[in-house]
Amino acid sequence: MSTLLEIKSSVLRQVQVCPSFRRRTEEEPGDTSADPQEPATGAWKPGDGVEFFTQMRLILKKGEGRRGLPCPEVLLRSSSPAPSEPVDPNRGLRALTQEEVDDQEALLSYLQQVFGTSPEEHAEAIECVKKAKAPKYALKVSVMRAKNLLAKDPNGFSDPYCMLGILSASSTPREPGPHKEQRFSFRKGAKRGSPLPAKCIQVTEVKSSTLNPVWKEHFLFEIEDVSTDQLHLDIWDHDDDVSLVEACRKLNEVIGLKGMSRYFKQIVKSARANGRAGPTEDHTDDFLGCLNIPIWEVPVAGEDRWFKLEPRSSASRVQGDCQLVLKLITTQRDTGMSQRGRSGFLSYLLLLSRLLQFEHRAEEPNSSSWRGELSRPAATVLCLHGAQSNLSALQLAVLHWQVSSRHHQTCTMDYGYLLGLLEDMQLHWEEAASLPQEQEESLADSFSAFSEFALGLLRQLRDYFPATNSTAIHRLELLLKCLDKLQLFQPSFEICPFETELNMDIAAALKRGNREWYDRLLNAKSPREQPGLQRLAGLVELVDAIYEDLQSCYSIYASLFHSIIKIDFFTLTFRQLERLLAEEVWVLTEDLSPKMTLEVASRLFELYLSLADIQRFWSSILGRDSRSLALANIHTPFLPAVKLWLQVLRDQAKWRLQGAVDVDTLEPMDGSSKHSSSAATASLCFSHIQELWACLAWPDPAQAQGLGMQLSQDLCEAALFYTELLRKKVDTQPKASGEAVSEPLCVVLNNVELLRRAVGQALRGLAWPEGASGLAGGLPRPLLSCTQALDEDLHREACTVTAHLTSKMVGDIRKYVQHISLSPDSIQNDEAVAPLMKYLDEKLALLNTLLVKENLNRVLEALWELLLQAILQALGTNLDVSADFYSRFHFTLEALVTFFHAEGQGLPMENLRDGSYKRLEEELRLHKCSTRECIEQYYLDKLKQRSLEQNRCGRLSVRCYYEAAEQRLVVEVLHAADLLPLDPNGLSDPFVIVELGPPHLFPLVHSQRTQVKSRTLHPVYDELFYFSVPAEACRRRGACVLFTVMDHDWLSTNDFAGEAALGLGSIGGIVRPQAGGSSRAGQPVTLHLRRPRAQVRSTLRMLEGRTNREAQEFVKRLRELEKFMEADP
Repeated sequence: MSTLLEIKSSVLRQVQVCPSFRRRTEEEPGDTSADPQEPATGAWKPGDGVEFFTQMRLILKKGEGRRGLPCPEVLLRSSSPAPSEPVDPNRGLRALTQEEVDDQEALLSYLQQVFGTSPEEHAEAIECVKKAKAPKYALKVSVMRAKNLLAKDPNGFSDPYCMLGILSASSTPREPGPHKEQRFSFRKGAKRGSPLPAKCIQVTEVKSSTLNPVWKEHFLFEIEDVSTDQLHLDIWDHDDDVSLVEACRKLNEVIGLKGMSRYFKQIVKSARANGRAGPTEDHTDDFLGCLNIPIWEVPVAGEDRWFKLEPRSSASRVQGDCQLVLKLITTQRDTGMSQRGRSGFLSYLLLLSRLLQFEHRAEEPNSSSWRGELSRPAATVLCLHGAQSNLSALQLAVLHWQVSSRHHQTCTMDYGYLLGLLEDMQLHWEEAASLPQEQEESLADSFSAFSEFALGLLRQLRDYFPATNSTAIHRLELLLKCLDKLQLFQPSFEICPFETELNMDIAAALKRGNREWYDRLLNAKSPREQPGLQRLAGLVELVDAIYEDLQSCYSIYASLFHSIIKIDFFTLTFRQLERLLAEEVWVLTEDLSPKMTLEVASRLFELYLSLADIQRFWSSILGRDSRSLALANIHTPFLPAVKLWLQVLRDQAKWRLQGAVDVDTLEPMDGSSKHSSSAATASLCFSHIQELWACLAWPDPAQAQGLGMQLSQDLCEAALFYTELLRKKVDTQPKASGEAVSEPLCVVLNNVELLRRAVGQALRGLAWPEGASGLAGGLPRPLLSCTQALDEDLHREACTVTAHLTSKMVGDIRKYVQHISLSPDSIQNDEAVAPLMKYLDEKLALLNTLLVKENLNRVLEALWELLLQAILQALGTNLDVSADFYSRFHFTLEALVTFFHAEGQGLPMENLRDGSYKRLEEELRLHKCSTRECIEQYYLDKLKQRSLEQNRCGRLSVRCYYEAAEQRLVVEVLHAADLLPLDPNGLSDPFVIVELGPPHLFPLVHSQRTQVKSRTLHPVYDELFYFSVPAEACRRRGACVLFTVMDHDWLSTNDFAGEAALGLGSIGGIVRPQAGGSSRAGQPVTLHLRRPRAQVRSTLRMLEGRTNREAQEFVKRLRELEKFMEADP
């Protein structure tokens, strides 16, 4: 660069200023360290339920964050600067010495700062440059294309070609007069001047029939004087068949010619002499335009631009533009490096290295986000050096990558900048030819060095690119993209920089890093030289740390490695770490199995839960099967510890419930809850046990069934134990006199309901994998049976507490019902019922504030039953009263139904109108009826019972029809079967009594009976009975035939065996006349024998209360039969 002083002003005017990009600094976030974990508790002491369940809560809390797959947004908690990467000053390029930079003289003060020279040394270097021999220059010209040229041929096109050369100041024509402007042209004659070598004239190919020719031809011209020489270019339309290129090639052998016109004439003559035309023929080409470009106007960085074509005189008409690429280079310099044979490639590399070191220190020494932005002086120096060293775009891209990648290993840079350099190099690599072997080897060395450096970072992935730091993860992404770019260059190298596929090297580095990280973690948390019990606590921490690491691998690292370099990092890491962990656990459990204690069992149980979390994490990913893992059968050595731990859990749960009840005051916890503190504690205990079972997830179905059944029985036992404790607690409470509603009983009732729901949910959550016992109702049958049995027990307990709660209200209810029964007929019904309704409204309002919805319904049902029984009792003690008495109670009953239904907010209407309500309503209705209507109802009730009982008392087959001609009813008793054995010998002596009813419909008809069939339960009678009755009577309401089967006893009263009734309204002859007169018709009818039910007896009791003769005679006759009947079971 010894000519820098002469052309300094031109360079400084032409140089392109590189933009400076300022790094955007990130604010330092606050402390992002994780919250300190709660200290792990020691081994619990047997009998201390509080401490035991405290440890259980800690275990469950740890597992709460392990449900489902992690989200990257949760893990990327910090945007603070990434951890510093390791740097090695020895990995960079060696520094330039003063001797090697004696040809660098751009922007002298800047260079003095870069190299740190003293003023004396700097002045000496400048003087040395001034004394050095001037370098030789050359101009690289690339004629790319032209556009919008004039059409000179008849076809509307031209056949353009270019003729170009270098004009010195002495050969440039100057016309004597000012009146006519004329430019130099290769084809036009000129005055004689100094000689110009023929090799300075070059010609492009002829492009036929086009106005927009494309040449893309490259030429090199030597420059004698940068300040005065200029490039001249003509474009001509070719009009003959002589190759101008060939003519110019032959003229290169001619020497000694003078003047540009002499040269061109010689070109034409030579072309004519070697072509078809004779020397006297004048075939003149047409001028299309010219360019004159002074060399000193060419920028130091070169230029690629369109030049507007100029005319050779004011009379010429031209148009169009021509695209040229110009670059001024040096071909020979008097420098130390040139003398020693150093290439411009190497000197540029060393200079760029020194500049990067200086610029990086000036920007921010410790910055890891510097993108190689150079100051204006540095950019100028590099631009000059690169242009004058004739370095191609590919070589410049290669040099910037080599220097920057080396510099990055000594002082961290932004990976985005390095990736941009690789992309730029890839772009030029595809466009340009290959590099010289020496430069390609140098590039391959840089690739190897960078990949070795990157693999070292990946081995310590967790240290330099932590998953919780978004900045570090972004740097990792860019680093992986850089490695991916390196793989793209591998097929292009004749000398491969990688011994193996880079993907394989990355995978190997990751595996090695995983193993090193695991060994460090193991030595820190659970060193092998420690005793087994101490190692066990550390091993739990180790498993937890591995689980968190696997979460980071899945949610953060895996997607980057898979999408960029096609490596399944998660599977690689998971397989390796779980195998190492399984080996460690197997050895430790075998060592601790003979030493099983409560403390060991507790630690082993916690360790197994953490291992189960890792297995579930793998299984939760679609397409992953945990059976292929090394941890697949790890549960086997943990079984004894789990059994022991569950046994202790049972006892600790009871102790915890006992302590909760002891401090319970049987008062609501707060205004929003209606249960006491012990119920909340019990519910929480059962919930923890259920969650713990879900975390346990024992994989062996048979073993899981045994563990689940034992745990379910323990839960049921604990639940009943709690209700017993509550019962004893409430019994010790002081009795409050005068209170109809006991608040402690309401709290106990709410506690039982909360317990029922909590333990039911816990039991349903204990479902184990389907194995030997199938599923029933979604649960294994043993568990379903256990759940149903406990639900029944708790329901009975709730009913017992409800009965205690309502027992204090029985006296008041009876008092108010008696008030209704004793109220005179003169007062209105609503006035008589008002005291009872007011009492109920007050008590139920209080109960509504004290009880939950389910318990309030229980109390409402109990009170409803109490009211119905009280009214029934009142009706039973008041016989032979007026009809208004029963109307009042009927009004009372309907008012109570409306009150308890409460427009759908209370008891359902179907529950209110069932059971005792039907009996009460029936009695009230019957009390309104006449005696004969009641008797008819008695027989109707018997007809309604036909299908209620089957095969209990046997069957009776009969045939009945009506002979209209004889006006008689024919009843044929055929046979019986499966009768009750009423004699000591296991048989009976049955006979059948046949009678018609009701009596007032058939007053003249007497009952008839069959013969006695001895010692049989299947008698055959085939007996025919005739009853002379009108058909109209048979069609009346309640008309029927009553069959009573009796067991005949010779020495005692006959025994009742069963009865059945057949309505006469549906038999043949009554519905329609029989064909053929009195002939038998109809099919036999099988009647099921039964005993009279409560509804029939209630009608009978109502008739007993009547004093009229008809009722008394009917009752007397039935009593004679009823004394033979056994009580209804």
